Amino acid sequence: MLEKMSEFFEKRLSGYDEHMLSEIEGAGEFYPYTASLLPKRPGCTIIDLGCGTGLELEEYFKINPTAKITGIDLSEAMLKALSAKFEDKELNLICGSYFDTEFGNSVFDAAVSVESLHHFTKEQKLKLYHRLKESLKPGGCFVLTDYFAESEELEAEYFNTLALLKKEQGINDNEFYHYDTPLTVEHEIAVLKQAGFSEINVKRNWGATYTLVCLR
Repeated sequence: MLEKMSEFFEKRLSGYDEHMLSEIEGAGEFYPYTASLLPKRPGCTIIDLGCGTGLELEEYFKINPTAKITGIDLSEAMLKALSAKFEDKELNLICGSYFDTEFGNSVFDAAVSVESLHHFTKEQKLKLYHRLKESLKPGGCFVLTDYFAESEELEAEYFNTLALLKKEQGINDNEFYHYDTPLTVEHEIAVLKQAGFSEINVKRNWGATYTLVCLR
């Protein structure tokens, strides 16, 4: 049965960090690697989409302990766990959807998202990425680490299966349900370019998980 996104993660909070670090290929490397690509200037401003319990922030604060973080997540329980980890840090935590949250213009030095954006369509991402690009200061970047479909056929299969499951379960609302629908890397890059990012670089991959750096 499909579960609403926030409920899915809240039910799994107690073992979430261990699961992410031990069950996902390369996680022990891609969290610190992602953090290493973010700005190191003291006091810089970062927006984290789908921050969860802050696994990437654990690594980032080792590098830049005075960074100011705006974190957005659907799960209040996840945000409480994140806040408890970093009581001495400057955090602005928003419980809600990053599709509905206002980012502002030229506010952040960088944006980051790790293993969160593989649940959405090209159309949803296009609007989000355009707003995210506009929220970055000149010279800012978006560091995206996520897993991607290995082929266009597999990408289409994910979306078709989700549509079938929603139909079978009588789901016809616009809320987010937990089911992975990753795009291919090529389609993701195309959406980022269409959203206005000037340059997208594929940095590294661990199996199907890739890190992209997208320049404003």
